[in-house]
Amino acid sequence: MNQFRFSRRPDIGGKIRVSFEFFPPKTDEMETKLWETVTRLAPLTPDFVSVTYGAGGSTRERTGRTVKRMIDETRLTPAAHMTCVNASREQVDQVIAEFAAFGVRRFVALRGDPVGGVGTRYQPHPEGYANGAELVGAMRRIGDFDISVSAYPEKHPESPDFATDIDMLKRKVDNGATRAITQFFFDNDLYERYVERVRRAGVYIPIVPGILPVHNFKQVANFCSRSGTHVPAWLAERFDGLHDDLQTHALVASAVAAEQVMDLVERGVVDFHFYTMNRADLAFAICHMIGIRAQEQAKSDADLAGSAAA
Repeated sequence: MNQFRFSRRPDIGGKIRVSFEFFPPKTDEMETKLWETVTRLAPLTPDFVSVTYGAGGSTRERTGRTVKRMIDETRLTPAAHMTCVNASREQVDQVIAEFAAFGVRRFVALRGDPVGGVGTRYQPHPEGYANGAELVGAMRRIGDFDISVSAYPEKHPESPDFATDIDMLKRKVDNGATRAITQFFFDNDLYERYVERVRRAGVYIPIVPGILPVHNFKQVANFCSRSGTHVPAWLAERFDGLHDDLQTHALVASAVAAEQVMDLVERGVVDFHFYTMNRADLAFAICHMIGIRAQEQAKSDADLAGSAAA
């Protein structure tokens, strides 16, 4: 695939559903930035928003505070991430129950990265859940939750082949997962082939594309090289020479992501999950370009249309 191609349909915005991912802030300054982002994106009425959870519960309290504040102060539907890295079953179950006690009904269940980070070998806790499928099963036993899980269009770096990778996804579904959200990707053909493989394996839950707006191409490319994510040559060419030109970089990034989403819409996809990196600018611009407007803006447009008709 050389680049995205699509024919823009004017009515498509109303058919697209989006969700956003945030991470819990570490400092007061980051807290302020996060809530500026939440405030900016909330009027787009996302289907849900997710809040990440550090390995071994390293952000347990911060994740909990962030999710609870969303429940208490916004109309957003938050989904708490949950991992099983470096934690016993009892510890994991306790956190799930705590989150449920203050109103969490959606979770994103992930095995989690090894404590040493990408590239190191994963070692399950001797008294913990071994993988994401077992974690999903635990959640289902604790409550009637909406459970999202991870999926990998280019397969998980630790999986020897796609068959093994998709078998793990099937086990998650058998244990109660309701949707899968993919690792970010930049080649839509790879996503489409992955979905075809998943369907042939008998997995029929939604496979929601994870979309990463490229705030810093060099950083994204470096992460892709470590995680096995393909960076198409045409994408690198788009950002060539823009590392120090932040304004043009942002314009290109929003256009690239909007093109990717609309190409997927042409292929029948209507749900998208944006990895915001706690920044609203690109996510908001992308949503605007694909036809999703803030409620206040949509109302203003409707009022203007009514006045013109009168």
